[in-house]
Amino acid sequence: MDLPDDSTLTRAGLAPMGGRVLLLACGALAHEVLAIKRAGGWDHLDLQCLPANLHLWPDRIPAAVEAAVKAAPHERVFVLYADCGTGGQLQATCDRLGVEMIAGPHCYSFFEGNDRFAKIAEDEITAFYLTDFLTRQFDAFVWRPMGFDRHPELIPMMFGHYTKLVYQAQTDDPALDAKAQEAAARLGLAYERRFTGYGDLAPFLAQAAKDPA
Repeated sequence: MDLPDDSTLTRAGLAPMGGRVLLLACGALAHEVLAIKRAGGWDHLDLQCLPANLHLWPDRIPAAVEAAVKAAPHERVFVLYADCGTGGQLQATCDRLGVEMIAGPHCYSFFEGNDRFAKIAEDEITAFYLTDFLTRQFDAFVWRPMGFDRHPELIPMMFGHYTKLVYQAQTDDPALDAKAQEAAARLGLAYERRFTGYGDLAPFLAQAAKDPA
């Protein structure tokens, strides 16, 4: 299927296209979910994405997920959001609705692998993370919302305690690498590229693709 552009995934998301099992995801995961789905040949998995910019208002995510789950006509639904700043409210919503949600505090953790991220989190408390999507949408999610385009003097105030930008690469793309490196320079941070691939997202989708016993 042809994906809408990143701006559309940010503002509007992606409507479901058909399939017995629904993957309800953040728009920031659309490329990755479809790549894993194609590789597995899982045509029975459908994908619906809520607008990625819900992350600018995390308190709105549980209600948006609940509305989408209740409206879904699918046999089963899997939620491809981590906690994402909801303070446990999204997990509580999923538990109440009886749907499974991918584990982790945020996508940086499950892309890294939740077990590995938990081991390195304390050492990387001053790291700022970007994924492929957030690298492409750096201006829309970081630069403009934080006002840096209008007030660059805010950068040291808001990023003064960060020491490096870690680009968690899902793909090998030199253009994205260069863009992430540029983002680090704009924020005045050291740069590290770390290839994570799809992390825990791939086995979660493989489990979702299985027919229930």
